[in-house]
Amino acid sequence: MSISWLNIDWPAPPGVRVLSSFRGGGASAGPYASLNLGDHVGDEFNAVAENRRALIAAARVPAEPAWLKQVHGVNVADLDAPGPYGPSDAAIARRPLRVCAILTADCLPVVFATESGDTVAAAHAGWRGLNLGVLEATVKAMGASPRRLIAWLGPAIGPQHFEVGAEVRDAFLARDPVNEAAFLPNARGRFMADLGLLARRQLQKLGITRIHGGGECTYALADRYFSHRRDGVTGRQGTFIWRDLADHR
Repeated sequence: MSISWLNIDWPAPPGVRVLSSFRGGGASAGPYASLNLGDHVGDEFNAVAENRRALIAAARVPAEPAWLKQVHGVNVADLDAPGPYGPSDAAIARRPLRVCAILTADCLPVVFATESGDTVAAAHAGWRGLNLGVLEATVKAMGASPRRLIAWLGPAIGPQHFEVGAEVRDAFLARDPVNEAAFLPNARGRFMADLGLLARRQLQKLGITRIHGGGECTYALADRYFSHRRDGVTGRQGTFIWRDLADHR
């Protein structure tokens, strides 16, 4: 199986590229089969390194991505500054060829670009990060009016498969009562949560109206994606955004 990735349909600004990887075509085995990009999940170091190298080559990613240590927080790494960046769950870049990277296995990756394409960003938005405000922190760090921003929601666990307890629902209702619509009660006395809807509501509240993507369920599409909820021990796919050089193709 060759390396492949999602065909992303969004109005990308000039010079902005987004990549969202599938799980096939890599060197990893067992529960990490086969294009696991995460080096923190128990997979063989050499296999992960080969997977990253192979994806970069196949997709013509112009530079090594900034592989963040994600901790479900709200810190935003500025890739225009020299690393290391410390634990971060989002990254921004204004200079070309700085590759923002988010690894997920059910959490929601969200990428941003200004309409002119002069600034890009990516955020790791699981339920904890969403509730803490990682999207707000990312938009603030970009320093652009939300009306100038375009967002794309990547693959994540869908509402048919994301069961949470009342404490998660209560945390979001305390943040904003409008979030109630993203939680449907189930027969087990728990709730089915819609990460995509929670993210869209937050982005809209910030003033972002151009929101694309969503709908790719990591849990349901086992041939395409790793899913921690589905499989427990598993790999990670990646979502990347960067600015090309004017003459880089």
